[in-house]
Amino acid sequence: MLQNNRYRIIRTLGSGGFGETFLAEDSQIPSLRRCVIKQLKPIQNNPQIYELVQQRFRREAAILEELGDGSSQIPRLYAYFSENSLFYLVQEYIEGQTLTAKIQQQGLMSEHSVKELLNNILPVLDYVHSKGIVHRDIKPDNILIRNVDGKPILIDFGAVKETLGTMLTPSGNSANSIVIGTPGFMSSEQSVGRPMFASDIYSLGLTAIYLLTGKLPQELGSDPATGNILWRQFATNVSPSFAALLDKAIQFNAGDRFPRVREMLQALQSPVPSASPTIPDTQPPTPQQTIPVSPRSSQPSHQRNQGSGHSGILMGSLIAGGLIGASIIIGLTLSKSSQPVGQLAQQTTASSEPTTPSSKTVPTLDSSTEAPVEPQVTESPVSKQIPNPTSISPSLPTQPPVDKPLPEQAVRDYFATLNQGKYRDAWNQLSPSFQKNKTLHPDGYLSYIDWWGRQVRQIEIDQVTLVEAGTETATVKAKLQYILNNGKVVPNNVLFSLLWDAENNRWVLADAQ
Repeated sequence: MLQNNRYRIIRTLGSGGFGETFLAEDSQIPSLRRCVIKQLKPIQNNPQIYELVQQRFRREAAILEELGDGSSQIPRLYAYFSENSLFYLVQEYIEGQTLTAKIQQQGLMSEHSVKELLNNILPVLDYVHSKGIVHRDIKPDNILIRNVDGKPILIDFGAVKETLGTMLTPSGNSANSIVIGTPGFMSSEQSVGRPMFASDIYSLGLTAIYLLTGKLPQELGSDPATGNILWRQFATNVSPSFAALLDKAIQFNAGDRFPRVREMLQALQSPVPSASPTIPDTQPPTPQQTIPVSPRSSQPSHQRNQGSGHSGILMGSLIAGGLIGASIIIGLTLSKSSQPVGQLAQQTTASSEPTTPSSKTVPTLDSSTEAPVEPQVTESPVSKQIPNPTSISPSLPTQPPVDKPLPEQAVRDYFATLNQGKYRDAWNQLSPSFQKNKTLHPDGYLSYIDWWGRQVRQIEIDQVTLVEAGTETATVKAKLQYILNNGKVVPNNVLFSLLWDAENNRWVLADAQ
């Protein structure tokens, strides 16, 4: 039996509360490429909920596709479909073992191995966060070590599971009925339904501690005063600096952890600070010695002393060379009025190194000139190439290109992109200042996708009207209807300000009122 008339199931890989995972092969590809099929089941069997879940599932699948295409350490999404009230994800099959299986088979990992793992997985998590996505379920079971290169692979994002937990409240509104995450590895703020980037850092820190101690979070004690987890007594061979880093990652309060993955990675890669300065003993600790101005000043003092016997010869050579150079320059100056400009330029270039860009362009511009230089002419060759500013028409630099798109079409394209679930592409159609608008996007892209990706099912455009247009700015009025996931229809009239992005030959949205 084929799933979706295409995928032949080979064996079951696992099962859980949300469905089952299978190893399958694609019968419509000559190589019969192997893949992983995740069969997902909504919590509530309700036709009204099914349609809502289907919309959300499509958008979460689009996010997974973008993540997999952007990182080789996230499984690629090949396809998604729904069948018999069930939802399916078809993903890249990666041969390897989870961190849980690795510890069970090989025992605890050393500090060096755990550091290497973090160095390889933190950039992946940083990439995920840069897209405004919180993984929500980082744990040893969801990090796979790939057989072919030993790289960690991040799997099983929690947003899809949250979608399956959608249900209707008694008032008819949709709500998430479950909190996504694994007890023990889940932070306090995530346990109450408020996951953030620091929540993933917390889960990754506890994953690292599990690799060092073999202890699940539930097996570790905690400080009654702070709520911080006590684990060091189970990992006595861990260096104090690395233990301090992990302690910071798993702080009870999110504000006490690393604010971003990048900061944790920098702390991991920073050398351990030494109690004594690292300046070599052969150099006195003065600013002149620690900040070399030239290669000569950075030469060790003992080498400079060894070479002092040759300094008299070197100085004499420099003085002699300077006198010879001066005589050449004086000779060129005296003969300037009797030589053509082209010859003078060539001789000057051959006898001296150009020191400015203009010294390179002067001989080139006048190299073909054979007439002697007239004393009364003061205009330089470079100035001849500069047009008179008064002769330039003010309208020329600001004339729009012939193929400049219409501002109102840019607004239509923006909402069409949103309706297709391409949220990152739509986000990139906003100007940088609009993206940083804290009123509309307090958490940047995370706020943006939380609204368009999880609250709005579709945007219908009733009318788009051009109010005002210039060469660099435009104002467009749009009459819209937001069809929300809870079934409500919200009409809205929006006045968009647009800016012309000449580099990319497009209009970008700069503001909305």
